[in-house]
Amino acid sequence: MAKLHETDKDVQGEMFLTGRHQAIPRHPDKEFDSTTLAAGIVLWRGDLADVDNLEVACIHRPHYDDWSLAKGKVDPGESLVCTAVREIKEETGYDARLGKLLGKTVYPVGDTTKVVYYWTGEVTAGEFTPNDEVDEIRWLKLTNAKEIMSYDLDRQVLEKAEKRFRLPATSRILYVRHARAHERSKWHGDDNKRPLDKKGRRQAEMLVPMLAPFHPDRLYSAEPDRCQSTIAPLADELNMPITVDERFGDKAWENNMVSAQKAFTEVIEAGGVSVIIGQGGVIPGIIAWLSANGRLPIADEDIVSKKGSVWVLSFNNGELTGADYMPSALPVR
Repeated sequence: MAKLHETDKDVQGEMFLTGRHQAIPRHPDKEFDSTTLAAGIVLWRGDLADVDNLEVACIHRPHYDDWSLAKGKVDPGESLVCTAVREIKEETGYDARLGKLLGKTVYPVGDTTKVVYYWTGEVTAGEFTPNDEVDEIRWLKLTNAKEIMSYDLDRQVLEKAEKRFRLPATSRILYVRHARAHERSKWHGDDNKRPLDKKGRRQAEMLVPMLAPFHPDRLYSAEPDRCQSTIAPLADELNMPITVDERFGDKAWENNMVSAQKAFTEVIEAGGVSVIIGQGGVIPGIIAWLSANGRLPIADEDIVSKKGSVWVLSFNNGELTGADYMPSALPVR
C-alpha cells in the first residue's frame, strides 16, 4: 500500500475526542512505534452567550491547497501547550487565551503516526499576515467553518469545540501539584521548609510557558516552601502576587476537610482563571469531591497527580464540567 500523506488523513484517521475528561499520556511521544507529535488551537472570537454567531479561524495552506485548522509539529524542548501557542502565532499572527483540551486526532503520515492535540483558544491580540504556510484566513461561523473544512477529522474537532462552547467555563482552575522536592527521609528540619531539588526547579521553570497561555487572573499556593517555590517563577513572569493559604495543603485536608473544600469553593466563585499549587495528599481528594458534586464523573483510578502535573478544571456556575490532565510541563521530546 502506498504511503499516506498529510492530505490523506481521513483515509485511516481516528478521533479521540470523546468526553469532557481528557488526559495527555505521560510519554505522548512513545504512544506509537514512530510518533510525530503536533498541537493546534481552534481559534475563536465573539460571545459565548451567542455561540451561533461565534466565529472560528479557518486557514488555507497553499502547499496543500486545503482548508484546515491551525496546528504544527512539536519542536525540541517544547511541551504540547508550548507547541500549540507557538505554531498558532507563527501561522496566524494571533495570540490566544487557552481553554479546553478537546482531545487528539491520529493518522498515518509516511512511516510515522501523526498525533495532533487540540485546544480551544480565544483570540486576545494579533494580526494576520500571509506567509509561506498560510496565505488566507477566514473567520466563519461554526456551521460555515465545518462546510469549508477539507477533512472530516477537522470537522469533528470543530463539532467537539462547539459542544464545549455551549457549556462554557465561568471559572477555570489550573490545579498543580508542587514540583519535585528533596526526599522527605533525608530532610531533618521542618517539612514545610523542604526545598525543591534540581529537577523540581526545572519543572517550576517549565510550568511558566505551560500555564501562562491560560492567562491566569490569580495565583494561590499551599504553605510549604516547595509549593511556593513551584509557583514563584510564574508569579515573577506575570508580575502577580501569590496568595498563600494553608487550607490548600495536605494538613488542612487531613484535619479539616470542610475548610479545605471551602477554600477551593471560594476560588471557583471568584471566576476567571486561577492557579492553585497543592500537594499530593489533597489533590486527589479535592478532584473526587468536585466530580461527585459536579457534572463530570471521573473514575478513582483516573485521578492521578504526578509531581509537577497540572489539572485544568473547568466550572460552569460552580459545577465541574471539564477536567484535563497534563502529567508534566517538561518537554515531550
